[in-house]
Parts: sequence; C-alpha cells; structure tokens
Amino acid sequence: MRIEWPFGRSAYRRRAFRQPRIWSNRVLSTIAPLFTGSVINVSAWRDEDKEGGRYSDYFSNASGYSISNYTGDCGATGRQDEVALDLSEDLPQNLHRAFDVVFNHTTLEHIFDVRKAFANLCEMSRDVVIVVVPFMQPSHIKSSYEDYWRFTPQALRRMFTEQGMQVVFESSNHPTHAGVYVLAVAARDPDKWRGKLRPSRVCDHDLGCHVFQTAHLWRRMRNWLTRHRQGS
Repeated sequence: MRIEWPFGRSAYRRRAFRQPRIWSNRVLSTIAPLFTGSVINVSAWRDEDKEGGRYSDYFSNASGYSISNYTGDCGATGRQDEVALDLSEDLPQNLHRAFDVVFNHTTLEHIFDVRKAFANLCEMSRDVVIVVVPFMQPSHIKSSYEDYWRFTPQALRRMFTEQGMQVVFESSNHPTHAGVYVLAVAARDPDKWRGKLRPSRVCDHDLGCHVFQTAHLWRRMRNWLTRHRQGS
C-alpha cells in the first residue's frame, strides 16, 4: 500500500517555494530601508514580491529604482525604466559601477555560467550587493530556463571575496517541508555598514539539518502506518 505525502505533491511544491519567499521578504523589508542611492533589481520580471507588493516599495529611501530583465518566461516587460541585461554575457560598459545597490532574488541558480553572472552583479555595484539564493529546494524548469545550482553560505562568502567585497549580513530560514534560502548582503567598504546592519551569520553546520530530521520522522511514521494497515 502506498502512503501519500502529508499533503498533496502540488501543495508541497507550492509550500516549498512560497514559505522561503515569505521569509526572505520579511528579512528584506527590515534591511532595505537602510539603503540609499540608486537601486536596481536584476532579473526582476515585474518587480513583484509574490505577496501582492513590489520590491521598489521595500527600498523606501532609494533615490532611484530600476529593474533589469532578459527574454523568455518571466522576462522583459517593456517598462520604460527596464534595463536589458543577460547576466551570462559581458556586462555593457554603461552598467559598470552604475548603481549603489544591486539586488537579485533567486536567479543565479538558473544560469549555468554562474561565476560570470555573479561577477556581473558585483561589477554593477558601487557599494552593496544583496542576493537571495536557494540552499535547498525542489528543481524547477521552464521552456526558457533550467535549474543548475544550490549555494552554501561559505560559497557566497568566497564568491564575494573574489569580487573584492565582504559579506556584512547573512541569514537563512529553517522551515518545515519547505525550501531553504540564504540572504546575503556584501559591501565594498564593510566598515561603512558596521553599526547600521545588525551583525548576522548563518550557522554553517546546522543549515539544512532540520529538513533531514523532519524527513526521517516522516519516513518512520510512513513505515509505521504501512505496517499498521497491512496488519489490520
């Protein structure tokens, strides 16, 4: 006898993506007002936070706000303030150090040449880069993009260091039956942000452990239910 998931697979997938998105929105909403100057949301699609809001509203003290997109699903929207950008190609000269804050939410996992894409994000920024990336989540693929990578906090720190930046804030969620995201903020001048951003660092050894603990408990419960039903 087959025992199903604690809730349906489609509901599980929705929860797997929605819960970490809500978490990252909460964290971002507390730190985004700290940033001033020009902000760009890279690969933003329509700039929606998937809770009915827009990320431009999070950066309430920005002097300017732009979005960038590429073609395909969740791509170019035709907005006047939209910048055409393919992160896997050489960065256009006019975008080098063009923004004070570069923000990118869950795009890097879909770009095979992730090092080039990451370098482009950093090269666009005069000051700060904010990224949200998956540490653990189900694979998701569409006609115009695939799914290649997952990121540890250690990887992000190393990648930022290679670009001459230092992580000044990082956080991660610890959900049940949902994906795990890492949010990291890196700066060219970390001293500038001391005292402004509350120091936070992800515990590398514990990240993701709760997922396996929960899965182990579910397997034990499923096996017990199977034996119970077979014996009845």
